[in-house]
Amino acid sequence: MGLRVATGSEFPVERVKAPGALSTDEPICTNMAQPKRREPKDSKARILLVDDHAVVRYGIAQLINRQSDMTVCGEEESASRALTAITALKPDLVIADISLKDSSGLELMRNIKAQYPGLPVLVVSVHDETIYAEIAFRAGALGYLMKQEALEKILTAIRRVLSGAIYVSDKLTAKMLQQQVRGQTDIKESPVKTLSDRELEVFQLIGQWKKTREIAEELHLSVKTIEYYREQIKRKLNLKSAAELTQHATAWVQREIPT
Repeated sequence: MGLRVATGSEFPVERVKAPGALSTDEPICTNMAQPKRREPKDSKARILLVDDHAVVRYGIAQLINRQSDMTVCGEEESASRALTAITALKPDLVIADISLKDSSGLELMRNIKAQYPGLPVLVVSVHDETIYAEIAFRAGALGYLMKQEALEKILTAIRRVLSGAIYVSDKLTAKMLQQQVRGQTDIKESPVKTLSDRELEVFQLIGQWKKTREIAEELHLSVKTIEYYREQIKRKLNLKSAAELTQHATAWVQREIPT
């Protein structure tokens, strides 16, 4: 009688599962750690406004917050609070005035340049750009805009400074180019232009009827240093006395810095 080989249909074969192997009959666990999805980063540029006039801050903020690519992340009226806000809010740009509640905006720019060297600053001020723009750039600003032009030009200025480029008005650009081509300055320029950055700050504060000790405290300098600057200013402007200096400075402030 011939032998018959049993087929798999006749004798069930038990499948042996290797230790640790996944069974094909069991659902695969989908509970495994998955890479975290990155939340889309806010693409809007964050802007900190520093100005001691609430109305100015409000107007600028209204313009900025209507844009799809920028937003106001904070507002301050003093230099000291602005530095604290920069640490807390981490803005992409600071818009600041030259005159602030507790100190010079130029001093704020110097501190930003030292403490946050990658943070751009755009100055928006009533101060004459032909005098203050160059000083602001030396202090660390990347742009300078007169408040009279702010409503029309500020968005262009913001985007240019955020891109790393310098912004100045067309008028000032033309003047600077003209001086470069001619190799000389305008002979009609104010003698105030001969003052150094610090001397100009002191001169302005004198014109605001600040006493020597008050100026020293505001600029974080000694009284002796301020007295030295006063003498230098008198010499450069050909002024004979402290009274003449105060009178000259007051007239200049009233003319150049309208309230």
